[in-house]
Amino acid sequence: MNILLAEDDVNLGELIVYMLKKKGGYQVEWVMEGEDAYDYASFSHYDVLIMDWMMPNGDGVSVCRRLRKNGYSGAILMLTAKDTVQDRIEGLDSGADDYLVKPFEIDELLARLRALSRRNYAPILEEKTTVNDLVFNRLSQTVRFRNNEIQLSPREFQLLDLLIQNKGQVLPRELILDRIWGLDSEVAPKTIDATVKLIRKKLDRLGKQDLLHSIRGVGYKIEP
Repeated sequence: MNILLAEDDVNLGELIVYMLKKKGGYQVEWVMEGEDAYDYASFSHYDVLIMDWMMPNGDGVSVCRRLRKNGYSGAILMLTAKDTVQDRIEGLDSGADDYLVKPFEIDELLARLRALSRRNYAPILEEKTTVNDLVFNRLSQTVRFRNNEIQLSPREFQLLDLLIQNKGQVLPRELILDRIWGLDSEVAPKTIDATVKLIRKKLDRLGKQDLLHSIRGVGYKIEP
């Protein structure tokens, strides 16, 4: 299960991340501000978003409302110390699928995550995607145009697939680095540029190198 945790309490955040990885075997990414939670959830796929109510730069309820308004369909679990009936109603009405009051037991959090994952909110990515007459095959990690085909390395395809899933949107280098290599990696931002250069060389063989655009000082995007 791939989880995004939005929690500004450092001690609690570290504990949740550690326990979700150790006891649940889950992949967890952690942000501490509401605006970051919105950006990460908008640009990447998660099975469940764990959202703290009180955060800087966008509280959990407002972020939840924005995500739902913009069509976000993933499962959202709200964490909060607010425990009145009205608070729970507000949290659920904002678009949250479940509500857990602090303090809580990790085992209960794990049980609620399992329950949410069984509801299967997340869209299943198709094996093949077509953009500008290019056919991207996620199973074989190849790109085909007419009778020509190129093979991408796992990193190259992950990066290209991330851009394809968010086509038309500019993805910052920092976000790409986080999504593909991970928060704990020691990969330099220049590695992204080098990987993009390799992808472009391969797309050039298909006559489609202009599909991948550089946005100076920001990042990259696929322009359909």
